Amino acid sequence: MISRRDILRIAASGLFLRALPVRSAQTKTIQQVRAATLRYVESMRFRDGPFGRYRYAVGMAEPTLYSSTYAAMTRKLYRNLDSLTRAERREWVAYLQSHQDDDGLYRDPRIFGEGWYKEDPEWCGRRHLSCHVLTALTCLGAVAAKPLRMLEPFYDKAKLTAWLEARDWSKVDFVGNEVLNIGTLLQYARDFQKEPRAATAMRLMLDWLARQHMNPDTGLWGSIDVKKAKGLSRAVMGAYHFWLLFFYDRVPIPHAKVAVAHVLRTQQADGGFGCGVHGPASSACEDIDSIDPLARLLSPGAPRRDDILAALRRAEPHVLAMQNDDGGFGWVRGTAFSYGHPLMTAGKDASGMFPTWFRTLSLAYLGKALPDSIAGGFDWHFRNAPGIQFWLPAESKPQRSQL
Repeated sequence: MISRRDILRIAASGLFLRALPVRSAQTKTIQQVRAATLRYVESMRFRDGPFGRYRYAVGMAEPTLYSSTYAAMTRKLYRNLDSLTRAERREWVAYLQSHQDDDGLYRDPRIFGEGWYKEDPEWCGRRHLSCHVLTALTCLGAVAAKPLRMLEPFYDKAKLTAWLEARDWSKVDFVGNEVLNIGTLLQYARDFQKEPRAATAMRLMLDWLARQHMNPDTGLWGSIDVKKAKGLSRAVMGAYHFWLLFFYDRVPIPHAKVAVAHVLRTQQADGGFGCGVHGPASSACEDIDSIDPLARLLSPGAPRRDDILAALRRAEPHVLAMQNDDGGFGWVRGTAFSYGHPLMTAGKDASGMFPTWFRTLSLAYLGKALPDSIAGGFDWHFRNAPGIQFWLPAESKPQRSQL
């Protein structure tokens, strides 16, 4: 299997375009950030053919399904999808739906079959793409056209348990994606396709996660040594994906007090998070993997509340500084980034659709947690669906399920 480091490394110099200049460090209002981001997203749209087709970065000759989902999710956060005409919305939904296979999963023929996606790995293959498509469809007010038939084995208690146990828990950052993908699809089948067996499977998964491969002394999963900086980052990255399943079902995460302490440890002097797992500095992934749980756990009486507030306040200028002059956002300063395929590639410090969405989502969570911040000056819009992009404050909602 291709390693995460291999995936995130800088490719041969001829593969990447010249980087665009980094945005100056002057303070921007959230309205200015929004306008610039939306201009960038629109510049990535193909004007010919069906509406909703987007390129990943400047110079990409073909659209990708991933890029279409990033556009929908980013525009939703910024309340920009209301500007669509009925015809545009209908064409965009049809474009997404046209990629669904009979097993319920989505496939982009342009990228599957080579790169990361050659063997359709469980952590970044069709399951991962499908979770993004389902969120994008929800943002556009649509539901998947076909049932998620690939979930049939996971409705069996013994098979689901065996699958969970078979994960390589020494690589919990990969396992986090694998489990989140299946958990998200189960939650979607339960809530949007009214599949009763998915509810039972989801309760079993959360119960299993709360008890297995979980260290009560850290609130984290797996066997990685969290005393080492990169080990801590990888463990938190994995836990973030598990926690999303708990947060969406409004089930308290296990051992939250000690978990928060370890997430806080991932913050660096510049306000970013993580210890360089993806490059020389904090990546869009490492940042959101810590910002998301901290923002969600910031409730009255929460453990380490003052420390969480201080960490999130330090994080905001760091995230804002990742915006480039073209309005998009970069992955890691000082590096190029390829999301596993030449059609999803951006040069050194250049903007890409994936980091633009991920960093916009980080700003949305910062805005929810810090109403008096720059990001708090915008009324972010969530169309809640399982996965990565939702906002369901636990203190104001009944729990969906109990362990």
